[in-house]
Order: sequence, then C-alpha cells, then structure tokens
Amino acid sequence: MLRFLLAQSSFNLWVIFLAENLLVTLLALLFGWLVLKLNHKPIKAASRQEVFICILTNVINTVITYAGFWLWQHGYIRFSYSVSWRIIFDFLALFMLMDLAMFLFHYAIHRSVLYKAIHQFHHHYADPIPIDLFVLHPLETVGFGTLWIMIIVLFNFNLYAVFIYLVVNVFFGIMGHLGIEPIPAGIRNTVPFKYLGTSSFHHRHHSDIHHNYGFYTNIWDKIFGTYKG
Repeated sequence: MLRFLLAQSSFNLWVIFLAENLLVTLLALLFGWLVLKLNHKPIKAASRQEVFICILTNVINTVITYAGFWLWQHGYIRFSYSVSWRIIFDFLALFMLMDLAMFLFHYAIHRSVLYKAIHQFHHHYADPIPIDLFVLHPLETVGFGTLWIMIIVLFNFNLYAVFIYLVVNVFFGIMGHLGIEPIPAGIRNTVPFKYLGTSSFHHRHHSDIHHNYGFYTNIWDKIFGTYKG
C-alpha cells in the first residue's frame, strides 16, 4: 500500500486521502445509525450546518493526512512493520498517550477563553447525534490533528498498531455521540468497561461541560477530579 502511495502524484494523493476520509466518515455514520436502529431510538436528521461542517472537517483531515504522509516520506515519521507482540504494546501505548494528550487539550480549552471562541460550537446540542463527532470548529480540528502528528513524530510506533488505533478512535468517537447508552449498566460496571469512556460518560460531558473531559477512558478525569458518573 505504501509503495502504491509513493508512486502517486501529489494530485492523486490529495484525491485518495480525501476519499479515504469521506469513506471513514460514511462508515462511522452508518455504524452509528445501525446502533440507534438496533436500540429502537429515533434518528435525528442532521442540519445543513452540521453537514457543511462535517465536510469541512473532512477537508481539514485530508490536509492533516497529507502532512503526515509527507513527514513519513521525508523521514520525520518512522514506523516499524514487524508482525509481533509489539503491535499490542504499541497500540496500548498510543491509546493511552493520545487519551492523555486529548484530555489535557480538551481540559485546557474548557478552562480558557478558547471555549467560547472555539469549543462551544461543538456543544451547541446537549444531546449529540453521530454526525456531531465531525462537527468541530476548524481550529479545533487542526488542534487535534496537530496533537496526533506530534505523537507519531516523537515516537516510533508499529504501523499495524497505528491502523488499529485509528479504527478504535473512530469507534469511540461515534459511541460518544450516539445520544444513547447501548451498553447495559451491568456490563459498564465490569472491567474493563468501568474504566472506559462509554457513551453515557461522554453524553454527561455534553450536558455538564465541567466534567468528563476524557475520550477513551475516564482515568484522567478520576485523577484530576473532573469525573462524574
């Protein structure tokens, strides 16, 4: 796959990366729609503004994807390609590093003037719908993308671990913006679910902006005293 990408022109790369981001978005929204349907929940229609911002987010993510590819092409980002136990270790390390980085970024936005200027846009609805995962202020999308690029520049991860992380990242994002909790309470109270950022965990953040800043886990909220169950 990487050899194929290296053989492409810059224009073709832009088209491929845009198509990739749009496909991921479509699959994520279809997954969210399916979960809501299986739980017999009404599916709210997205507004024109939400659709427009979703498309804009995809365009920005395409720029970030191209930047990451360029950095890899010029040796600033390095991956290992072995199929070994390191895939699991690197995935867990990337999962926790990004969770901490995004928690700190999210917390900082909420506790500064940036909330009203940037992040309040994402909190327009107290009850989010799946598309709201992609409804972010452009500067916030750039901020999260920059965090991602910084982490993979600083650390040498296994490429397969990175792919797994990216899938898991979208999964958690959609689950957090369903507006419902599809996982029964009995399961949520067991390991490892009681440490993860479930749908209800993130939904509480949308209804109470002073708590639950985590993304994949609630660990950092518990450490920093911002957790609300």
